Amino acid sequence: MSMRRDTHVVFESLVADATMAASSHNTQPWRFEIGENLIRIVPDFTRRCPMVDPDDHHLYVSLGCAAENMVLAAASKGWVTVVEVRSSGDAHWVEVMLHPGTPVASPLADAIPRRQCTRAPYDGRQASVDELLLIERAASGKGVIPILITDKNRLATVAEFVAQGNTVQLRDPRWRKELIAWIRFNEREARRTLDGLWSRTSGNPEMPRALGKLLLRVVLTPRAQNRKDVPWTKNSSGVVVFVSDVDDAPHWIEAGRCYERFALQATVLGLRNAFINQPVEVSALRNQLATWLGVGSRRPDLVVRFGYGPEMPKSFRRPVTDVLSAAG
Repeated sequence: MSMRRDTHVVFESLVADATMAASSHNTQPWRFEIGENLIRIVPDFTRRCPMVDPDDHHLYVSLGCAAENMVLAAASKGWVTVVEVRSSGDAHWVEVMLHPGTPVASPLADAIPRRQCTRAPYDGRQASVDELLLIERAASGKGVIPILITDKNRLATVAEFVAQGNTVQLRDPRWRKELIAWIRFNEREARRTLDGLWSRTSGNPEMPRALGKLLLRVVLTPRAQNRKDVPWTKNSSGVVVFVSDVDDAPHWIEAGRCYERFALQATVLGLRNAFINQPVEVSALRNQLATWLGVGSRRPDLVVRFGYGPEMPKSFRRPVTDVLSAAG
């Protein structure tokens, strides 16, 4: 009985590590079920974002991010893992089977609490060849390849894709409404919900929600957003585009695992990163991006800029008790 209790405590700690993973708008769209030698990661569709993510692509990417954190943390704590994606109808989930093993020291596991999406300007310094090789290796997976872009002319083209995406999205009142619903305009609001996009994490001032919503009607425009995103993209050390061989949920989950490894490896190297997913969130642009990249019918999943920049305040996470239930 004591051993079972000890194992359950360890598994809860692995769930805590998993919840530190990235998710679109910091929605944290997951739930965890602990069984015997098993942790199941299931989607929480009450936290989906139908405007920015109508096919739940980003939601399943988030499950992959959480799974990769769990796998890395488990290895560092002496557990061998086997990961499988299960499906029933249109629903998909991740099962992580765990068995006792030998602890394996991992700088990536150590970086889990420090990883963040840094929505700030980078200083323009170039990453070294060795650093690029390390992050490219970390970003590679089964059926998912990373395409690294460091040439300034090509970065300018990516910036143009981002600008076009901003224009489409920010002109859609439903898209704007959904984004604003996930913005936390002050720390009190962020601590109450423990999710969403806290204004300070992107360097914006805090204010009452009513005032913030009023101001966003004026400042949340394609022109204003592009004045930030275009130079921020051009001045990055590089951009990585994650491309899946097959456009389905198991590959989206794998893309999430690849992104999380990439982000943790970047953190170890002192590199920041941030999603610039506008070109893959607008379907017409996603097809144009695929053509420009020369990947044929394969799906560009994620677009991420990386470089050297400041550490920003970290977003909040819900406690394990809010996301945990017993396996059925």
